[in-house]
Amino acid sequence: MSGFFRGATIIWVVLRYGLDELVLSSFEHPWLRLLARLVSVGRDLSAPRGQRLREALERLGPIFVKFGQVLSTRRDLMPPDIADELALLQDRVPPFDSATAIATIERAFRKPISQVFTSFEREPVASASIAQVHFATLVDREGQAHEVAVKVLRPGMLPVIEKDLALMRMMAGWLESLSADGKRLKPREVVAEFDTYLHDELDLMCEAANAAQLRRNMEGLDLVLVPEIFWDFCHTEVMVMQRMNGVPISQVQQLRDAGVDIPKLARDGVTIFFTQVFRDGFFHADMHPGNIQVSLDPETFGRYISLDFGIVGTLTEVDKEYLAQNFTAFFRRDYKRVAELHIESGWVPPQTRVNELEAAVRTVCEPYFDRPLKEISLGMVLMRLFQTSRRFNVEIQPQLVLLQKTLLNIEGLGRQLDPDLDLWSTAKPFLEKWMLDQMGPQRLARELRDQAPHYAKLLPELPRLLHEHLRKRSNDNEPLLRELLQAQQRTNRLLQSLVYGGVGFVLGLLAMQWFLRVQVF
Repeated sequence: MSGFFRGATIIWVVLRYGLDELVLSSFEHPWLRLLARLVSVGRDLSAPRGQRLREALERLGPIFVKFGQVLSTRRDLMPPDIADELALLQDRVPPFDSATAIATIERAFRKPISQVFTSFEREPVASASIAQVHFATLVDREGQAHEVAVKVLRPGMLPVIEKDLALMRMMAGWLESLSADGKRLKPREVVAEFDTYLHDELDLMCEAANAAQLRRNMEGLDLVLVPEIFWDFCHTEVMVMQRMNGVPISQVQQLRDAGVDIPKLARDGVTIFFTQVFRDGFFHADMHPGNIQVSLDPETFGRYISLDFGIVGTLTEVDKEYLAQNFTAFFRRDYKRVAELHIESGWVPPQTRVNELEAAVRTVCEPYFDRPLKEISLGMVLMRLFQTSRRFNVEIQPQLVLLQKTLLNIEGLGRQLDPDLDLWSTAKPFLEKWMLDQMGPQRLARELRDQAPHYAKLLPELPRLLHEHLRKRSNDNEPLLRELLQAQQRTNRLLQSLVYGGVGFVLGLLAMQWFLRVQVF
């Protein structure tokens, strides 16, 4: 029933903000444009279309806001007026009352806010679909003052998300039962993946742990800064982290004026992404411009600043290996290997012919090689690959949906920074090095090092374990050996009887021949 009411709310918002008219008017067909004018009669749709779309997404809640955030990074796919409005969804969602934020902080720490922070800015510096951020100052246990950013969870988010997820589950069930592609698309599994990520995002302790992990993974690369977490001041509804000072990645002209090497910045972004995905299997999965800044501090000049760690993606070793081999084969234009990998991984039916899949992948990908980022569209490539997947019954991998979303974000950021970026030549050396590390002697040395504690415990016990194994094998095989011995004895007796009978028969024949000769002579 809640899904029904949520569906009715969505329809009301669509009509209230004229999204139906916006869709119809986007087509060039005169009949559709006439229909758009007819459905707009009696409704005030004077506000710009981009504003109406943004306000509708804000009204519908976090899931729809995140959809708008993804679209905001793809200015190549929509008109500038809509893209500019959707960009406000990155960190300019209407904030909730500061008094509510303060009450949440005081409830979390069970003390007045003046006893938690020495200073607290009531006006939020950023506001998103799930939470908003305030600047503050605190004193740690050692008496040292720190400038911090306080992230406070937006109240009442759980019921809204639960209703949206219930509606998505219902629609997934319909798709799975009514569509011929239902089994292949795995809609229930995809919704389950989103369910996990969204509920993790509602727990700021989980986000703090994600930030700490990413900070530890990125140490030593000198490419990205991740804020330090103050664990003594973290709660499920409140997270306190180091205040970061930088310029938003969307302000490209300001970065150029400051002397930042924009092409290098774009290449570093690609390196960070592939490092997090293939080396660590733990990647920031909400990389829209509102969550990324660039440091202008002399000590860290030109480095990325990563923010908002509510959504992270994880990959297993098997997924990483198959993905890396696929990417490497793509970059080498080895389409036969791509087809073989899809069959080996079970992503396509085992009876699929390699040469047919190879030809289909070549047809999709070949036109996009050796071109700068501004002349290709990863979104279009993914769409054409999706169409090809229907022909070969390729099963959607739910654990990779978040990675595909992140890839679209990365491409959008790359277009804003450096449209001339050669994505292929930037990513190929990294992947080849990673594959060498995975398959070469370094992998063997790493595995031996990781397993050394286990081997140290096992080796002293090996003689005893070997003796027990052999003894157990001997005891377990005793009945079988007895049966084999009895069978062998029966076989020997049979052979003896046959031999004795044969010898007797031959001797009888000889005796008969001798007797006949004696009678003749």
